[in-house]
Amino acid sequence: MKRLFGTAAIVAVMATAGTASAFECKRSEASMEKPGGFPERALTMIVPYGPAGGSGQVAAAMAEAVTELTGIPINRDHKPGGSGTVGMTAYMAAPADGYNVLEHIDDASSAHALDSSLPNPATDLIPLVTSQVTFSQIYIRTNETRYTDWPSFVEWVKAQDGKATIANVSKEGSMERVTMKFITDASGMSIQQISFDKGAPRYGALLGGQVDALFEQPGDVRNFLDANQFKPILTIFDERPDAFADTPTHREMGMDFDPLLRFRGFYVHADAPADRVEWLKWAFQRGYCEDSYHAFNESKFMTVIDSYRDTDGAKDLIMRSIDQYREVYKAMGLDVK
Repeated sequence: MKRLFGTAAIVAVMATAGTASAFECKRSEASMEKPGGFPERALTMIVPYGPAGGSGQVAAAMAEAVTELTGIPINRDHKPGGSGTVGMTAYMAAPADGYNVLEHIDDASSAHALDSSLPNPATDLIPLVTSQVTFSQIYIRTNETRYTDWPSFVEWVKAQDGKATIANVSKEGSMERVTMKFITDASGMSIQQISFDKGAPRYGALLGGQVDALFEQPGDVRNFLDANQFKPILTIFDERPDAFADTPTHREMGMDFDPLLRFRGFYVHADAPADRVEWLKWAFQRGYCEDSYHAFNESKFMTVIDSYRDTDGAKDLIMRSIDQYREVYKAMGLDVK
């Protein structure tokens, strides 16, 4: 398969753009005066995914950290559906007064890349902080006997005449779906992708044997890995992370494509009052530096790649991602608007 863009260069940019060392966290202002008393009441965080998946978990962790820092409660409003489009639509219709913030993932960037009429998260929104950047893996049940590793899984799938299944998200053009196309094209196998927008039923489908495999990021299934219920058989990254030293990468399995990465962050509407935006930037960027949030990211394998981007770093990451997805979509023959 043709390599579509250089992941080494992307990761290099990720490692330098808007990153925060422990020293920078300590040096940043521990408090900031409220602009005109804002906020005087709880914030609302719209989360376009269910509470059990990666977005739900990071939203809860960041809300806790910001509340610890500021004393301001944050009410999370989960609006799953359409791989993030339901939540994005609801957020863009909410008052742009700074009291409403949004959690979203790279799906917002890929959606805009495919259809430029949809919100651009770097311009229609203001990134407050990008707080997670990670890679994906393919998982099977640890007690699976039909196959035990990637080569035996591919061999088994090919023998099923297209009846094998893998749990994934639903939206065509998403990072997960594009990556699975790369994988199936490169390995010459056909597999049914069973769609789930919510994390819990997606993981339950693998655990209960309703599907044969799962596409996910390691932090989202940490509990299942720790309980020895799931095991990764393929890491979609250019090298083996230390935490998964026994799991081969897609490149080691002969697949010549550059991995697309998952990133999650927090946003406010671009039309929100500027002084409120500055306070929210401080609260969420400083929230990333809270001990509770650092412990959360550590527990979710979110330190393999530097996960922090401030507003400028997040904008750079988003715009680069939009360009990358447009290149991918055009190469796939999709109608890029």
